[in-house]
Formats: sequence, C-alpha cells, structure tokens
Amino acid sequence: MSALIMALALAGAPSPPALVHGYHDVVISPKGDLIAAVEADELAQSEAEPHPVVVVRNRADGKVLATYDPCPICFYSGAAWSPDGQALAFVSSDRKARSATLQVVRAGKAEVALAFAGLLETPRWSPDGATLAVLATDRPRKMTGATQAGAPIVGEIGGATDEQRVAILPAAGAGEKGGALKFLSPADTFVYEYDWTPDGKGFVVTEAKGDGDNNWWVARLAAVGLDGGFREIAAPPVQIKFPRVSPDGRTVAFIGGLHSDFGPVGGDLWTVPFAGGTAVDKTPSYKGSLSSLIWREKALFATAIVGDNNAVLTVDPATGATRTLLSGPVTFQAGDGRVSISKDGKLLAGVAEDFTTAPHIGAGPIEKPRQITHENDALTPQVTARSITWKHDGFDVQGWLLAPLITEPGKTYPMIVEVHGGPSSATQPTYAWKGTGYDFVAHGFYLFLPNPRGSFGQGEAFTKANVKDFGGGDLGDILAGVDAVEKVAPVDDKRLGVYGHSYGGFMTMWTVTHSQRFKAAVAGAGIANWVSYYGQNGIDQWMVPFFGSTVYDDPSVYDRLSPIRYIKAAKTPTFIYVGERDVECPPAQSLEFHHGLDAMGVPNSLVIYAGEGHGIREAEHKADLKKRILGWFDHYLGQP
Repeated sequence: MSALIMALALAGAPSPPALVHGYHDVVISPKGDLIAAVEADELAQSEAEPHPVVVVRNRADGKVLATYDPCPICFYSGAAWSPDGQALAFVSSDRKARSATLQVVRAGKAEVALAFAGLLETPRWSPDGATLAVLATDRPRKMTGATQAGAPIVGEIGGATDEQRVAILPAAGAGEKGGALKFLSPADTFVYEYDWTPDGKGFVVTEAKGDGDNNWWVARLAAVGLDGGFREIAAPPVQIKFPRVSPDGRTVAFIGGLHSDFGPVGGDLWTVPFAGGTAVDKTPSYKGSLSSLIWREKALFATAIVGDNNAVLTVDPATGATRTLLSGPVTFQAGDGRVSISKDGKLLAGVAEDFTTAPHIGAGPIEKPRQITHENDALTPQVTARSITWKHDGFDVQGWLLAPLITEPGKTYPMIVEVHGGPSSATQPTYAWKGTGYDFVAHGFYLFLPNPRGSFGQGEAFTKANVKDFGGGDLGDILAGVDAVEKVAPVDDKRLGVYGHSYGGFMTMWTVTHSQRFKAAVAGAGIANWVSYYGQNGIDQWMVPFFGSTVYDDPSVYDRLSPIRYIKAAKTPTFIYVGERDVECPPAQSLEFHHGLDAMGVPNSLVIYAGEGHGIREAEHKADLKKRILGWFDHYLGQP
C-alpha cells in the first residue's frame, strides 16, 4: 500500500471516544420492574476515577426515573433493593477520610441511615425488610484489601489489624437520627462475605481470625446469629466465594477452588449442611469455572467462564447437573455477582461488553435479555479482536488477539504478549478504549492475551495444573500460543515483547531468564525470589496451596521457581516498576531483580512509585507509566 493510500486509510479510521458511560453495581428489583446502578462518564483524557451517581431506571426500556448524588466528593457502591422493592440502600464512601454513610432511598428521597467513622460494604436487607446488615470496619488504618496501599511499615511491627465485621441496624433509622450500628461477629475475626438466612435470624459468613488481607486463603464457613452466637459450619480444603443459603435454610452452597486472589472468582459448586459437616464438590468434572451463585425460589443459578464464553446456567445442588441458559463471548457484570436476577427467577439484568462493544445494560427474560441503555451506542470498535485456541501438553488453551483496526497488507507487526495476574484469573473481553492494553494496540502493536494453565475457564484441573510449576507449563502454553498466533496473523517473530503485572510481572521475570524469544520486557510488581518474598509480603497464606507447604518446611520448591536463580541467562532489556507500599508484591522484589540485571549488564530501568499499592492509581503516576512502557517497547522493538 502506498504512503498516500495508507494515510487516507488512517484518516478514515474512527477517533477514540472522548468518554465512555460506565455502569456498575447493577441490581434488578425483586419484582423485576426497576433497575438501579452506579453510573459515571469515564473520560479518555483523565486517569482519575470519575465521580458517580446512583441511577434508577425502568427495566423494560431503560428510561431514567431518578438519580441520586448525596455527596459530591464520595463514591457509591453496594446498591440493594428492599424485599418489597420500595426502598434502595447504597453506601457513600469518602475514601480520603476513610469514612462512609449508608443511604436509604424511600419515596424518591435519599436519607442517611448511618454515618460511620470507618468503611462500609455490601448492605443487605433482612428477609422481612426490617433490618439492614453491612460489613463494617471501624476506624481502619487503610482501605480494605491487599491490593490497596499498605499502612506505613514503621514503629513496632505486628500490632493490631483491621477487622471487617457483620453489623446490623434498624432499617427504619433512615430519615430520623440514623440507626445505631450493632456489631455481631467477633471483634478478632475478619468477615469477607455473608448471606442472610431465610428465617432472618442470622447469617452464613466466610471468616478468619486476625489479618484479613492475609487469611482469606484459610477462611472458614461460619454461622453468626442476631444474638451474637457464632459457630463454625465447615473448614473446606479450598478457597470460598459466594456463600449462599438455600431457600429452605438447610444447605450452604459456595464456589470453591484454587484462588490466588480474593477478587477474581472461579471454581466448582460445593455444598455443606447449614447445621455443619463436610463440604462436598458437586461439579468436579465441569469444564468451566463458576463465577457467581444466586438462589431464586428453588433454583440455584450460576454464572461461569467456559473457554472464551461467559454463561448463565442453573446447577442442581444435589447432583451437580448444569443447564446453560445464556452464553456468549462477552463479559457480564452486576452488583452482587455477574448478573442480577428477580425474585421469581424469570428476569435478569447486568452489564454486557466485549473488546469491540462498549458497555450497556441488558435486561429481560433470562434466556433472551436485550439491550436497554443507549448512552454508548455511538461508540465504535477501536480494535479488532479474535479468540485463539491451541493445544499444548494435552490441554486445550485459549487466548485473545487484539490488532489495530487498519493494517497494511504484506507488512508484519511487532506484538506484545500480556500475561495476566493471578495466576488464578482469566483475561475477559472488555471494551478496549483506554488502559495499557488499548495503548499497545492504538500505538500499532498486536496484543496477545493468553489464558494458560492456571487460569479460569477450562475446569478446576486446568486451574490447578501449575501447582509447584510456576513458569513451567504456563510459559510453555504461552510460547505455543505465540506460535498459533503467528500462523494466522502478520506478526514479526523478531519483534516480540512481553509484559505483565503481579503474577504477570513474575512471569515476565521468569520469561526473560528462560527464553530469548522476546526482545523487550516490562515487569510490573513482579516476584524475583519466592524464598525472600515469603517473608516480605503481607499475604503469605496464598502461597501454601500453590507450593505445597511453607517456605520453612520445603524451601527447595520456592527456590527452584525463583527467576533470580537463573539471572545469568537473562539478556532481554527489561523495564521494572512497582508501588512503594505494595503489600502483595513488595518493592524489594523488584529491587532484587533490578540488581541482578545490573550485575549481568542487561539494560534495565526501575521506577518505584511513591505511596502506591499493588496497582498504580494516581493520575500523574499512570500517565508517567504509560509514557515509559510505550517508550521502552518503541526503543527495543522499533515503532510499528
């Protein structure tokens, strides 16, 4: 193609959107006539998180019926309808002050039900609507979660930790002087998730003693009563997500599986009697990963990642038999799971999007929902996307290939391989219009997003396949995936880059010490030495299921899987970055790898971002990081 023709083609390419309207925490009312969501316009030229509003819409046509914005400096979350659909609760959080209010909307007016000097999450109404429950952290030292910036490590170490607890207040407190918060779960216990029992007399919770950031991997199921009673239900041999009590109150269902992080969800359906007993895996052969659970009437609904699709299905809690109701290569999200379902189990609502389709709310009959919002209808695809599948070592493996909208026939292009974090996670199709992945493609690179063994989407055996083998089989899967891409796309094998953050950062460090195929690398929040990391990070409990024991019991497996042990093989120019107060992947790990590359004479650069945690969140830092990452790949791969 001549330069003139190419210029004309580029001139005809659509401009990236100035903003995208975002929908979050979508919940359908019990009758299915209304939908509530937290919404905001996200700006392309701003890295700051936009201020949202709470919006109530008509489910049938998406018409906006009301908006609520009681705090101009706050962020909103946790929208929850009362059982009769006449009231809506949500949390309003002042993140800088680490304080929150619980707002309740009645008759079109939002009023404060609770003002709290701490953090509030996940409001839920009792079955009779008389009581509101929340997860509350009183006067926290930091925001909840290991990915948040850690408290400064100064003074005497090992003192008190924040504890998130189940608490209740009268729902009628709104509009008066605010209800009094009553804590129910023990003061020394961190509660991660909870569900009301159908009789309204208490809750099932996932809980652990001590440090909440660290101990989720050993959390147990317990019952908490309104009278303050507390008893253990079960201690399953897996990580627990979405504990849900059956409508008859006899059974607790939950998603159980191997998880490396609290956020991403994938696993099998497990059940245990509410009275207590041994938890049982009901879907051990399911070739997918369940991602949320919802009891409605007598049916147990679930969502699942199945290969390159997301699905809505029913699961028989007795036999584990599944029936798929809805499936497609899109990502679903809602307020309390992947979809929100009406009380009668007939209607759903949720946000849907993929790499080329901007987010919208879909709602209607479960098997045939339709788009009801149209704020993003004018937005066009900014990339091309396709699913890539291949086989390696007997596994079926899947990934995504993104490419620029316009390419020149006969020309080959550099490609970045982005390894997702986790490892228990999966890259899902979300609208590509900003962020690091989009930046690569907009810059002219092809982008490959593999889901190697250890990922969700192919069943629990696939997720467990990298236990004691970090960087082994999963790197083999990725390299085989690059081969598969090169068979179908114009990728220049001599201009490959590798990038990742968190576990992806470890994989980048591992890759450059085990392969010379990549000509440049970027490692974000990586792990160079699993032995030293065990004593440095704030969440060492996650490691035991993956390494088989603690580092003190079997240091050999930790040492064998450490990139620093193979540093003499490194030749790939590598840019390294990390947050100063990263609890999950402390900066000492990046410093150690930087030091090793320096000793080997390998070109590298290290940036530690002040005050940042596991993710780089400050707008100035994000802009700087973008410039550095693109500049690094441009320098060593050549501009596309």
